[in-house]
Amino acid sequence: MLAQPNTISELIPNEEFTKLATNERIARVVQALEANGMKTLVVETGEEARKLVLEMVPQGAEVYANQSQTLDKLGLREEFDKSGRYDAVRPKVLSLDRKTQADEIRKLRSSPDYMIGSVHAITERGQILASSFGGSQLGAYAYGSKKVIWIVGTQKLVKDLDEGFRRIEEYSYPLEDARLLAALGIHSAVGKTLIVNQEVVPGRITIVLVKEELGY
Repeated sequence: MLAQPNTISELIPNEEFTKLATNERIARVVQALEANGMKTLVVETGEEARKLVLEMVPQGAEVYANQSQTLDKLGLREEFDKSGRYDAVRPKVLSLDRKTQADEIRKLRSSPDYMIGSVHAITERGQILASSFGGSQLGAYAYGSKKVIWIVGTQKLVKDLDEGFRRIEEYSYPLEDARLLAALGIHSAVGKTLIVNQEVVPGRITIVLVKEELGY
């Protein structure tokens, strides 16, 4: 998966995966997600999604706002990390030394009370796909966090798992590779992928589907 060392990512995102889902597909996905134990809400705009998420997270709660283009666009990461109204985990993580305090970082990332982020694809059977270079967010998504909230633009809805993996490889990965090169001078990789087929804890996972192109 890794491109050859370079200062510019030469991978070209497949724009096929930028098209917003139809209302019919959204309805099928919502029905499937709900049947799989994941509460799903649909809103028209990113601003509506922002307000809804802030209503779901009580002030003072322990929150990890994951690295996410969706959260950044909606101003949610700044709200959770910098407003002072929440017990923000990410600033604590960033204040620690990765070499000498790696165990503490891992524990903080693995089980925040509220984990806020996004995913890369949702199938019509209500299956979630979330990929990561190192996997730091996946443990909290799968089990560690008491509450998980995903904000997802409907361009991420796909037919099945095969198309979901294609979306990650052909669209999400090239964009993340370019972002990481610009930020840190290193290439990304599809290191680990989480598939969520169902949630057994009632009310643990909430998905906010947004009829706007958000994130990648």
